[in-house]
Amino acid sequence: MARLLRDAVALTESQQLVRSSISDICSDFDHEYWRRRAADGEYPHEFVDALADHGWMGILVPEAYGGAGMGTQETVVMMEEIAANGGGFSAAQAVHGGVYNSVPIVEYASEELKTDLLPHVANGERSIQAFGLTEPNAGSNSTAIETRAEKSEARCTSERNGAAASNDGDEYVINGQKIWTSRVDVSDYVVVVARTTPRAEVEKRTHGISMFLVDLEDAHEQGALEMESIPKSASEFVHSFELWFDDLRVPAKNLIGVEGEGFYQVLDGLNEERLVIAAECIGLGRLALERAVEYANDREVFDRAIGSNQAIQHPLAEAYARLQAAKQLTYNAADRAASDEDVDLGAYANAAKFLAADAAYEAADAAVQTHGGFGVAREYDVERYFREARLTRLVPITQELALNYLGENVLGLPRSY
Repeated sequence: MARLLRDAVALTESQQLVRSSISDICSDFDHEYWRRRAADGEYPHEFVDALADHGWMGILVPEAYGGAGMGTQETVVMMEEIAANGGGFSAAQAVHGGVYNSVPIVEYASEELKTDLLPHVANGERSIQAFGLTEPNAGSNSTAIETRAEKSEARCTSERNGAAASNDGDEYVINGQKIWTSRVDVSDYVVVVARTTPRAEVEKRTHGISMFLVDLEDAHEQGALEMESIPKSASEFVHSFELWFDDLRVPAKNLIGVEGEGFYQVLDGLNEERLVIAAECIGLGRLALERAVEYANDREVFDRAIGSNQAIQHPLAEAYARLQAAKQLTYNAADRAASDEDVDLGAYANAAKFLAADAAYEAADAAVQTHGGFGVAREYDVERYFREARLTRLVPITQELALNYLGENVLGLPRSY
């Protein structure tokens, strides 16, 4: 059963290499390890360091900057295996930002910034785990963000970083608030999305938005960043924060790409990342299903294994079928993303995320039901998988927004929002 779930699709040689390497690393971290991380709310530093030591945090960094130079086809394998090998969706999310937040740097940053930063990201010395986009008044509607970044006027600061510094408009000053920004506590940098032109002054609401690389140590030294953890009931060891920026000064060289075009830069690569999220959901579903099947074979009631009862068999079999279908779509889409085909990748990505999140939820729910009363006992882990599976239907977009995309852009229905 496990191999059928694992080998549902044919893999390329590079994908097989990724799967083998990631599985070997994951084998050093058993269920008890992840159970303790969840119970203590402690970030899995040892696991992330192991991935970094083997170069996997730089999977999307080009070889010219010391990375693996791989793409979506390999990353879906990596993140599915991380989730499936005990850590679940939270384990994948513990490294997701560190992998994907390097992409805007690769695609849009200046050559100076790439050369200075990417080799250190690839070897694990530095991390860009955090991405600041969502705000209290701007969730799915990203163009409504209110955080401002303004070019500073000429000024002179003294004794900054141990020496006097003259600034002639070579900084941006950021003020505003972000929410649900994850992994800030374990990151060296946060990518901040802010308005460089007020919404009222642009022709299109998607204009006037820019991206900045913020050095968190520098932000704290300035006293310009306040952060507060958000208590939550899922992904306990991946912490999320509310951030407040108060006259945070960022060097102009840390502008990512072209000022005012940040919204389009955020969108670029979004579909590929959504496919990777789908793969993480599939990995979580695999994990829940395998634990449920193991329990159903071992647990005996009325002198027979409970797995012999169709009330147990059918939900697990249905979960298996749904996971298989979601995996086929996700991997097919990843192949198309790597090809020169002119396809609507958004249609594939949104459909994959929708199906994978639902499949993970059904698998986790069936796993809890299979365990009966033990389904809510932490020692069996499936209650954690269920909470994580419920989260996948909300992030990074809700199931409803995925359907909105399909309804409008694939079915040709009127815009609903």
